Amino acid sequence: MLIKTENNNLFNRFSWDFDLCRGAAKKGEVAVPKIKPFEDHSSKYEIWFERNKFAYESELIAVKSLLPQKGKGLEIGVGSGRFAAPLGIKMGVEPSNKMKEIAEKRGIQVIKGVAEKLPFDNFQFDFVLMVTTICFVDDIKQALKEAYRVLRNGGSLLIGFIDKDSQIGKIYQMYKEKSVFYKEANFYSTDEVVSILKEVGFKNFNFVQTIFHRLNEVKGIEEIKDGYGEGSFVVIRSTK
Repeated sequence: MLIKTENNNLFNRFSWDFDLCRGAAKKGEVAVPKIKPFEDHSSKYEIWFERNKFAYESELIAVKSLLPQKGKGLEIGVGSGRFAAPLGIKMGVEPSNKMKEIAEKRGIQVIKGVAEKLPFDNFQFDFVLMVTTICFVDDIKQALKEAYRVLRNGGSLLIGFIDKDSQIGKIYQMYKEKSVFYKEANFYSTDEVVSILKEVGFKNFNFVQTIFHRLNEVKGIEEIKDGYGEGSFVVIRSTK
């Protein structure tokens, strides 16, 4: 059953949890999300933001620079609420129970779910945010179709991610087998993401970029520049 954001009683949580946690997905169903690292290492996830404070704050500023100033927003893959909370986004979708608990402590209303099967009716939101989420979804095109579906006409989708062709993107790919979080991740270039967005129906693209050094070399807030191709962290804003 789908949820209308104005009435949370319409959402059957038990039914959704059961569907989400089933074993091998049948054809046409959503696969079990890659949540184990976030369930087992939630503290390590939080520590990353403290140790990489300036990189995190730079990413936050970059996202904010393209975020609509008003309207009803949703973050897909809200995680622990590290972006939603300071950006004033009150609702998120998250498959990990551990992440959900932390985000709720930060004041976010979190609905358990996955990007490929959002538990909302059509045309519910003015903008949707996805930060470092697309690399963890099983089906990026389906996830973007779902974002398109729940957006109102003229609404915006913002995607923040590490470009696989960037300096940090190449490092992440080189050492992904040793990474707790990125071992099963799929990285994308900006051009690849834009291509999929266009296939889904999005238009009117804007870009900003930041993080122009290796993470251990970031000693302050990084510059926020228009475009892409230089910075490792890219934000794309597109319109339905």
